[in-house]
Amino acid sequence: MKNPLQTLLIGLALGLCALCAWQWHSQALQHKQLSALSQTNYDQELAIQSYTNQLATLDQQVAQLDARLTESQAVIQSNQLTLAGWQREAASFSNQVHQYQAALARAETQIQQANEIIRQQNTALQDVVTQRDEFVAKLNASIQERNILVTQYNDLVKRVQELQGDQPDKKK
Repeated sequence: MKNPLQTLLIGLALGLCALCAWQWHSQALQHKQLSALSQTNYDQELAIQSYTNQLATLDQQVAQLDARLTESQAVIQSNQLTLAGWQREAASFSNQVHQYQAALARAETQIQQANEIIRQQNTALQDVVTQRDEFVAKLNASIQERNILVTQYNDLVKRVQELQGDQPDKKK
């Protein structure tokens, strides 16, 4: 009997150990879930507090915007009065605009005439430049001819000096 009872006792002890391990494992999972729920609850409380603060801030901003809206409406009314005065002034300025346009047309005509005169002067200047270039080319050609002539003269003088230098030696 000892053997079956011991086996039964060992089996029950092992079963109890397995039950303890299973219970320990399930409690660990429950603890994780409880921690996750606690963290979620904490996060939600923070979000609620943040939203409450944002609502309070938004309420203050709405109050400020209402005050600005009231001020803006008063400004709009005063601007409308000012605009009416400016419209009257604009009507009086329209005559001055017509006078300005006429003066502008006259000025454009004078500018076109001045441009035509400038074009004519540019053409005359181009003609003078062309004549100058031709004169300079002729002058350069003349200078080159004279340089050639001077070179020939210098060569001739050297030959004459050589010939004169050779003759006294021949006389001696």
